[in-house]
Amino acid sequence: MARYNLAFVNGDTAGMDRVAALAQGKPGAEDWILHSESLVEASSGQLQAAGRMSRRSVDMAQQAGQREKAATYQAGEAVWQALFGNAPEARWRATEAVQLSNGRDVEYGAAFALAVAGDLPRAQSLAGDLERRFPEDTSVQFNYLPALRALFALNHGEPAKAIELLQVAVPHELAVPAVTYNAFFGGMYPVYVRGEAYMAAGRGAEAAAEFQKILDHRGLVVSDPIGTLARVQLGRAYLLQGDTAKAKVAYQDFLTLWKDADPEIPIYKQAKAEYAKLQ
Repeated sequence: MARYNLAFVNGDTAGMDRVAALAQGKPGAEDWILHSESLVEASSGQLQAAGRMSRRSVDMAQQAGQREKAATYQAGEAVWQALFGNAPEARWRATEAVQLSNGRDVEYGAAFALAVAGDLPRAQSLAGDLERRFPEDTSVQFNYLPALRALFALNHGEPAKAIELLQVAVPHELAVPAVTYNAFFGGMYPVYVRGEAYMAAGRGAEAAAEFQKILDHRGLVVSDPIGTLARVQLGRAYLLQGDTAKAKVAYQDFLTLWKDADPEIPIYKQAKAEYAKLQ
C-alpha cells in the first residue's frame, strides 16, 4: 500500500499498475488495493468506475469474513458521493455501511457522508454513539467529532460556531487519523470543514489558506477526493476575495484533473458553470 500511494503521489501510473498486479490473489491485499483504486478513480471524476471498484472491494472483504473492513470501504464511497453532490447515493451507501458494521471508522465515515448529504438526525445519532463508545480515543475526540460537530453547525447556519468547534482539532490536524491509516480517506477533514466554515462566514482569505493547506500536504491526503475538491473550494475562496485571476487558475487546475470526468456529477457541473462566468 505504501508503494501504491507513493506512486500515486508521484504521478507514476505504471508503478501503481505494477503494485496492483502484485496484489491480485493475495487475501487482505487485493481488496485494499481495489479500494485505493476506487479513490483514485473518484479523485479524477470517474465515478462509475470508482463505484464498481469500491463494490468489488466490499464484496471481496465480506467474502473473507472482514465485515468491518468491508463496511469501512462502503463508508468511504458514501463520503465521496456526498462531497460530489450525489446525496441520495451517499445516504444509501452510508446506510449499507452501518448495517454491515458499527465499527468506529465506519460510523465516522457514514456520519460525515450523511451530514454532507443533509441527513442530520442520523448523522447526529452516529456521532452520539461515537462519543459514548470512544471517550478516550484520540482520533474520535480530536478529529472525527470536531469535524462532525462543525458540519452540524454549518447545516444550522452557524459558521462562527463551526470554527470554534474545530479549534480542538488544530494541534492534531496534520496527524493521520485511524480512518486514514486503515482506509485512506478522512485525512485533513477538519481543515476542509474549517475552510467551508470560513467561506460561509464570508472570510475568503482564511478559507483560501485552509484549502491551500490541503494542497500543500498531498502526502497526507494522497488519493482522498478532498484533494481534488480543495481546488474547487480554493477557486470559490478567491472569488469571495474578488481575486478572479487566482480563482481562474484554481478552477482550471480542477477542470484539467477532471477532463475525462463523468459529465453528470453535480460538483463538476457547478464548477464548469462557475468557471464559465469568469471568462
